[in-house]
Amino acid sequence: MNLKSLAILGTTALTAIPAWAATSKTDVLTTYADIAHAGYEDSLTSAKALQSAVDALIAEPSAQALQAARQAWLEARVPYQQTEVYRFGNAIVDDWEGKVNAWPLDEGLIDYVDPTYGGATEENEYAALNVIANPTFTLSGEEIDATDITPELLEGALHEADEVESNVATGYHAVEFLLWGQDLNGTDYGAGNRPWTDYATGDDCTNGNCDRRGDYLKAATDLLVSDLEWMTAQWAEGGEARSTVLSDEDAGISAMLTGMGSLSYGEQAGERMKLGVMLNDPEEEHDCFSDNTFNSHFYDAMGVRNVYLGSYTRIDGTVVSGASLSELVAEADPAVDEELKAKLDATMIEMSEMKTAAEAGFSYDMMLARGNDAGEALIMGAVNALVDQTASIERAVSALGANQIDFEGSDSLDNPDAVFQ
Repeated sequence: MNLKSLAILGTTALTAIPAWAATSKTDVLTTYADIAHAGYEDSLTSAKALQSAVDALIAEPSAQALQAARQAWLEARVPYQQTEVYRFGNAIVDDWEGKVNAWPLDEGLIDYVDPTYGGATEENEYAALNVIANPTFTLSGEEIDATDITPELLEGALHEADEVESNVATGYHAVEFLLWGQDLNGTDYGAGNRPWTDYATGDDCTNGNCDRRGDYLKAATDLLVSDLEWMTAQWAEGGEARSTVLSDEDAGISAMLTGMGSLSYGEQAGERMKLGVMLNDPEEEHDCFSDNTFNSHFYDAMGVRNVYLGSYTRIDGTVVSGASLSELVAEADPAVDEELKAKLDATMIEMSEMKTAAEAGFSYDMMLARGNDAGEALIMGAVNALVDQTASIERAVSALGANQIDFEGSDSLDNPDAVFQ
C-alpha cells in the first residue's frame, strides 16, 4: 500500500471502539495535550538555559564559554525533538514550526562561509548575502537597514526571504550554525569548528564583525525563547492548541495518529534518513553543523512512542502520563496494540544501536559515506523499522474505525527514481 496518501475508510465516529470501553477519548486527548505542554515547557526551560549560556559567551568570550553554549544547545534538542510528533495533525504547530526548526539552511545568508560554498544561485540569490558582514543590503527590491540585528529583523525581513525555504534565519539551526560553523569534513569524522574568537573583542576577533555576530546569535536565541513561550501557552489550560484538540474527540484522535504516521514515515524515514543514504550527502543531516543528527532521530522516534503510550519523562526526571491511545486501541483490537507496541520498541532498539555507534566515534556523516556498508546498515535498519511501525499505525487507524488519515510521504520511499531526476 502506498502510504503517501493513506486512506482508511470507516464511519465518521470511531465506532470500532466498543460501547463498554473503559478508556475515555477525552482522557486520552487530555494526556496528549498534557504531554505536549510538558514537552514544550521543557523545551522552553532548556532554551532559557541556552540563552544564559549565549549571554555569557557574548559577555566574556572564551573556548570554555563557547563549549558551554554548544552543550546547552545539545541539551535543548532533547525535549524539543520529542515534540515534533505534534507538528503533523495540529495546524497551529505546523504553521509555527518553520521558524523554529526549519532545515536545511543556506548558511551564507547569515555569516561567512568557506570559499568552496559558492555564491548566489539561480534558486537563491541571497545564498551568500552574509547579513552579519553587511549592515545594509537590498532584499527583494527593498533597502534593508540591518544596523541593529534584532529578533524583528530576523523574523520579519530575513526568514524565508523572497519565499525561499532555505533562507532560514531563525530557530535552532541558525543558532547551531553560529555556535559550530560549517562542517567542512564531508563524510569524514568531525563537526563544525568555529573558533571562540569569532566572538572576541578588539584585535582578538577572527573573521570580522564579532560584535554583529554576537548580536545575531543573541537575537536568534531570544527569538527562539519567545517562540517557545508562545507555543507552551497554546498547550496550557485554555490555550488554543489544547482547546482545539479537545473540542472534537474524533478529530483529536485522528491528529494523534496523523502525527505518529507522518513523522514515522515520510518525514523521518524518508526525508531525514533514507534520502541522505541515497544521496550519500552529509548536507542532508538534520543537525549537520553539530553532528547531533543521531540524537535528533532518536528523540523524534521516542516522541512517537510517547504519544502512543501516553507517557513522557521530563528533563527533571518526573513523568507525565495518563490514559493512552494504546489503551484505546487495545480495547478495539488487543492484537494490533501488542503489535504496534512491539514495533515501537523495535524502532527504539534500532535507533539505540545507531546512537551508540555515533557516540563511540562512528559519526552519522561517516555512516552516510558511499560504500560504507556498516553505516548504511545502521541507518537503514532504523528506516525499515520506522516504515514497519507505520504499517502497524495503519492497522491501529483501521482498528479505531477512523474515517480518513493522510500520512506524509517521501519520494525516497514512494518514488526513489524521482530523487535523481
